[in-house]
Amino acid sequence: MEIQALKQLLLYAFIAAAVLGALAHKTNFCTMGAVSDWVNMNKKGRLWAWFVAIAVALIGAMILEARGVVSLGNTLPPYRTANFAWLRYILGGVMFGIGMTLAGGCGNKTLLNIGGGNMKSLFVLGVAGFFAYLMTKTDFYAVLFHSWISGTAINLGDFEVRSQALPHILGGDTGSTLHFVLGSLIAAAILVMAFRDKSFRSNWNNIIGGVGVGLVITAGWYISGGPLGQEVMEAVDWLDEKPLGVGVQSYTFINPMGETLYYLASPRDLLRVTFGVVAVAGVVLGSLAYAVVARRFKLVWFRDRSDFIKHAVGAVLMGIGGVLAMGCSIGQGISGTSTLALGSFMALGSIIFGAALTMKVQYYQMMYEEEASFGASLLSVLVDMRLLPSSLRRLDPP
Repeated sequence: MEIQALKQLLLYAFIAAAVLGALAHKTNFCTMGAVSDWVNMNKKGRLWAWFVAIAVALIGAMILEARGVVSLGNTLPPYRTANFAWLRYILGGVMFGIGMTLAGGCGNKTLLNIGGGNMKSLFVLGVAGFFAYLMTKTDFYAVLFHSWISGTAINLGDFEVRSQALPHILGGDTGSTLHFVLGSLIAAAILVMAFRDKSFRSNWNNIIGGVGVGLVITAGWYISGGPLGQEVMEAVDWLDEKPLGVGVQSYTFINPMGETLYYLASPRDLLRVTFGVVAVAGVVLGSLAYAVVARRFKLVWFRDRSDFIKHAVGAVLMGIGGVLAMGCSIGQGISGTSTLALGSFMALGSIIFGAALTMKVQYYQMMYEEEASFGASLLSVLVDMRLLPSSLRRLDPP
């Protein structure tokens, strides 16, 4: 019975992921593209679509918790952990933001591109997945990061704070009136600002994409942590050989890329098939189905050596940064923020900063061509962002 329930859960997770893949492909929902539109063209339509997805997922998560259907206190990854590793969120988020810009899209967009025939993204999946695997299943993280990252973490329990959920930090509890009021204010503020923006409200793809993706994230919480998910978690405790990755979770895509490679290394071992593995497969197949029906399928390969190197470096940063930050632009940026975890908001901001910084450096180098070194471009961008004094500017704004 427990195996049948697990199969049912994974099937539902796959179907919801396929819906996400088709929906995001159809509406051009892309977190990197959203930042690019904002930085390069001052258009915020797709950026607001991303934030509307956050608002919808937040409302959905609050409703599920308020009704006692799902508890988000212990999730995979542990968004609300009391071990507040602030440097992980910031450093990992910046690395991921830089990486997704160089690699042509975040984890979700990489999977969407694969479904559309982009073989560059298939390469990115392999490289990012490999480094995510190294970070989670070998000593790679312990050797390179643990000693100095762990030393900066703050144990909120020392301050009698149960977790990094904003209601707990403010002295309340999850599921309380404070939680409901705070979450509702954040969601309402996002929705009001989004619909005030003409570029958002005038494009139905932005509205459908934002609302749809937010609902899929909510569905992920319900599938993994609702009645069926609770049945599976209780049953798994009695198994001698436990399947991997069982727990309350929603959609995220960098660690699951590593889990997918781990499964493919031994495809007969079905205990390695996790929520994340079927999520990766579902998004790719959902995107593929839409691409074929809409006649958008087109094989794409690297333009030249420089394009290959850029994607390779980006994929490495995505794999390491995504695990370090404990989630990607979907995992932390929507699933995590729906739990009102402070670290998720920090990771989200860091991802946007890393992506925006990289795009502006690329813009300077494109406009000045050989005259602009990377260092000069970076200093000028940091001045533009008002993070350095104007005396350090090396290039005039193009």
